[in-house]
Formats: sequence, structure tokens, C-alpha cells
Amino acid sequence: MEPKGFHRKLTAILSADVAGYSRLMQDDEGETVTTLESYKQAFFELIKQHRGRVVDSPGDNLLAEFGSVVDAVQCSVAAQKDFDLRNAQLSENRRMLFRIGVNLGDVIEEGDRIYGDGVNIAARLEALAQPGGICISKTAFDHIESKLPYGYEFLGEQTVKNIAKPVGAYRVILDPRVTNAKNARSKDRRSWTTTIGLAVVLVLIAGAATWYYFRLQDAPTVEKADPKQIAMPLPEMPSIAVLPFVNQSEDPKYQLLGDGITDIIINTLSKVPGLFVIARNSTFTYKGKPVTIKKVSEDLGVRYVLEGSIQASGDRIRITVQLIDALTGGPIWAERYEGAPTDLFNFQDDITTKALRAIQRKLAGGVSFSQAKFFSGTKGLECYLKFLETLALIQKYDIPNTKKALQVLEESNEMCQGIPSLYRLLAIINMNEAQFGISKSPNESLEKAKELLQKASSIDDSDPDGPGLLAMVYVRQREYDKAISEAQKGVTLDPGAAWTNYRYAQVLNNAGRIKEAIPLLEKAIRLNPSGPALFYLDYGLALRDSGQVEDSIIQFKKAVERAPNFLFPHLALAAAYVMSGREQEAHVEVGEVLRINPNYSVERYVKNSLYKDQKRIETIAQAYRKAGLPEKSASDKSRQDSSAN
Repeated sequence: MEPKGFHRKLTAILSADVAGYSRLMQDDEGETVTTLESYKQAFFELIKQHRGRVVDSPGDNLLAEFGSVVDAVQCSVAAQKDFDLRNAQLSENRRMLFRIGVNLGDVIEEGDRIYGDGVNIAARLEALAQPGGICISKTAFDHIESKLPYGYEFLGEQTVKNIAKPVGAYRVILDPRVTNAKNARSKDRRSWTTTIGLAVVLVLIAGAATWYYFRLQDAPTVEKADPKQIAMPLPEMPSIAVLPFVNQSEDPKYQLLGDGITDIIINTLSKVPGLFVIARNSTFTYKGKPVTIKKVSEDLGVRYVLEGSIQASGDRIRITVQLIDALTGGPIWAERYEGAPTDLFNFQDDITTKALRAIQRKLAGGVSFSQAKFFSGTKGLECYLKFLETLALIQKYDIPNTKKALQVLEESNEMCQGIPSLYRLLAIINMNEAQFGISKSPNESLEKAKELLQKASSIDDSDPDGPGLLAMVYVRQREYDKAISEAQKGVTLDPGAAWTNYRYAQVLNNAGRIKEAIPLLEKAIRLNPSGPALFYLDYGLALRDSGQVEDSIIQFKKAVERAPNFLFPHLALAAAYVMSGREQEAHVEVGEVLRINPNYSVERYVKNSLYKDQKRIETIAQAYRKAGLPEKSASDKSRQDSSAN
């Protein structure tokens, strides 16, 4: 019987310490303590993000537990990548290298503390790890071998202090999956054929992936950007634009894949505090066009430009990528990747990490998040193409394409279960159906959207789109406090993304906090100068309703240019024209509104408006009446007449 207050449980244990800590302290105690505190705070945050709990952290040691071995190992990998980026900014003799051990084992829990062989084995594995490396037990390996896109090297059965039986140990290799079990017992050996047959993961064809560094000193420079010609002042922080990868193959599907890998790199870089990243809508305006690094830098106001190409031949794919300093005209990093099409998701993480390193700037919390786990294997690749197709349809913001997007997702539903990005797209479709008036029950559509977002977050709660989109649902349900809280979470998760800033601004605007919304909308547009219609629509609404009517008209016109069949920019423009005394132009815009939706009316606007302030709603409704928008639609009148009879 266990003593009172104790109980046993199975848990994943992470143990870490700093290699050579005594030497670091002896060389410079003050600097070592400061650096250690910074690294540990980053480690604490990563543990939290991966649903773990810090048990203890004395000195240079750290002990944490996780409910899942997958979470523990992913956290370990993210930590080592983060520390790798940080160490790149330090002199070699001041670098802080952590050793990490992970075990799945039985522990005794007393309050917040854990004890027992499970903890002791994790500590022994930590000692076996190389500086900057990760070592896991065989019990942990058995749970993650087919679930994570890493490689593993079997280190044999290790006899460790105070543990009765030898412990099977594996070194985690952060490169694409290769399990080297040449020293393992026969039951641990697997041929490539067996592995490919069993694992639903990205598997490299033997010898398929090789890395080739270009000789940068031999690479030609490009024409330098002229600081005087740069459209906007360069941000104080490092700034980068990622151009869409060029498809050099005849098969158009590789253009979709090139676009996809570009998106992933942009999304990953935008999560790094201290890095200014231009959003994809702006960089994709150059897609398919001959463009110079000089022009991109001057147009978008960035110092660094990343460009790449994708080429396929048979069952092989080759990606080339380089990062250019536009002010010097010289490449600062370049590389070539070659492998199977399913290796794309491994490549993107490496590209992103090395691009960050190459910028040579201290970036607090620079962690590379990989989406490979959600789009793995052949089916994963097909699902990713469905994701890209659906996203392109949704961004047209009209009824026909909304219906088409729903059809694409429904067709892929059975094949693509468990992918949070697709659940979030389906949630957006449900919200759009409610907004566009094509849902049989708007309330049910919103509840469905909420369920889908919660389902996505239960799988992956690190994506800032989750709380940002949930905030949009709460706004439509008139729960403004909840909406603000969720939108703030999105900004916290991804402060450098145009979309998180936009969604927070949209929530504030609808809640009546217009002055707070305007600078956030300006930031979103600065991050994404060629952004979607929504950015310019909401920026215009905030300007219009704060009294800057003429400025709002400029923004509404930009929204119309980007999405001519999007009803709401035309509608907003009609009210702005009335407010500026241009009623004839307002009537033209109402004609566009009724072209898009013949059943739209003042009554529908009042009923569906998301503004908290009723006086604001009535002021705008009156402007629509002056612009010629019908009070009720023909169908509404018909239903009313039938009811009266």
C-alpha cells in the first residue's frame, strides 16, 4: 500500500540540464545566469504550449511531465531548435547546450512532485544525450516511432546507475525519418519495405534526401535596392518577404505544392517575435511574373527576400531556395533539396530554420512550428491539395465559391479526418453561409462553426487561427467580451501575423472600440500591403464611422477591386457616398448590391449587423435608405403578405 497522499501513474517525463554548466559559470557567472534564465523561460513556455507541466527547475536542471510522449518529444525538438537559433548569436565558448532525456514510465506522485524509476531513467537518458541532443527510452520510442517525422538511432541496451535492468535507448535525429537499428536486437530490426508498409508517415526513399550547399562566394549578386526608392520605411526589426516558389515542371499540381510550401514558410516565420514578415497576399501578387529582388524590396519595404523553385522529374522532386539581402544585392544563404514529393513537409521546416539563422539577429522565442504531422503520407498530400483548393475558393468571398468550397471539403471528408486546418476551413464556410444569408439556420451554422473550431483546437491548440476564428463566431453571437478575449489570445500566439491583428481589430470595431481598432488595421495592412478585401473593408468601416468618410471611400474601393462580387464593400461604399453628399454614386453601389443579392434589404442589414451600438446601426441604416436600398426584399414582402392573408 502506498503512503497516504501518494499515488502511482504512467506519465511521460522530460529531464534536461546544461552541458558544461560549471565551466560556463567559472568563465562568467553573471552572463551565464542571465542566459540560463532566458533559455529556461523559453523552455517553460514551450512546455506549456505542448500541454506539459514543469515539476522542478533547480539551477541548470529542469524536470517536466506530459500526458503524451508525442507532446514531450515535440517539445524537446522545439526547444533544441529554439536554443540552436539563440546559440547562433553567441560566441562558441558562451553557447548553452541542453541535453534532454525523455521516458515513459511509472511514477509516484505526491502533491506537485513526482518520484520513482520513471524519473530516474529520464535523468539517466539525459546524461546519455549529446550536448544539444535528445535521448529517449525504448518505451517512449515504441509510442512515437510512426507518429513523428524524425529519425532515430538505437544506442543499445544501456546499464545505468541505480536501475536494475538495462534500458533501451534511442537518439532522436532531427533530420527526416531514418531509424538506424543496426545495434539493436533482432526484434527491433525493420527493413525499409516493412516500415513503408506499416507507417502512415513521411518516409524517405533510401538515399533520396541529400542536401547540397551552393557556393555562395561564386553566386552572382543582384541589383541592389535603393533605400530612397523603398515605398515605406524599413522596420527596425529584420524584415522579409517570401516570394511564391516558381514551378519549373510541366505538371500544374506542383504549382499548388509550391504555393503551399510558400504559405507554410510565411506562416512559420510570422510566429517569430522580432521578425517583420510580409503576408502571402502581397507577395503572391508577383506570382507568374518576372520580378527583381530590387523591385520586391522597394515595393514592400523589406530588407530580405526569400525565393525558390520547385522541379519534378518522375518520382523525384527538387527544391532550390536562397535568401537575398536586397540592400547589398548578395545571397546570404542558399540550398538545394532533393527527394520524394512527400518530403516537402520535412524540407519546409529546415528551410525556415536555416533562413532564420542566416538573418543573424537575436530573435526572442524563435520557434519553428511544423505542420507535417497533419499532412503526412500520400493521403496527407492529397488532403493538403484539397486544403489549398478550398482556401482559394473561400477567399473569393461570394456565394457560388462558398458553396463550391463546401463541396470540395465534403468530398474529402472521409479521407482527411483529423486535420485541424480543414476543420477550421469548414468553420469559416459555416460562418460565411450565415453571413451571406444562404444558411437554413444561421444560429445552427454558427454553433456548427464553434464545434468545428473546438474540435480543431483539441487536436492542435497552438494555431492562432483557432482563437481568432472563434472570436468571429462570438461576435456573430453578440458575445463581445468573449470575442475580445479570444482575439487577444490569437495575437498573443502570433503577434507578427496580419490575420491575428486584423481579427482583433474587427472584434474591437464591432464592440464599439473604433479608435483602438484603427491602428491594428493599419498594422495588418502594413504587414500585408496587397491584403484581402476584408482588410480594406473593415479599415474603411472604422474610418467611416469615426468621421473620416473620404478616407474610407478609398479603402472601400480597394476592397471592391480585390473582390468585385463581395457584397459588403459595395454596401459600405453606398453609405459612405450618402454621408459625403454623393447620392447618385450611392445609388450605383446599391445596384451592385442587388445584382449580387436581389433579396438584400435595410431590414436584413439591421437584423444581421454585428455592431454592438444600436445608434450606429440605425445611422447607417438611414444612409442605406437614402441610397435607395429597399426596406424589405420582394421575398420578405411576399412572405409577409402570405402571413397576413
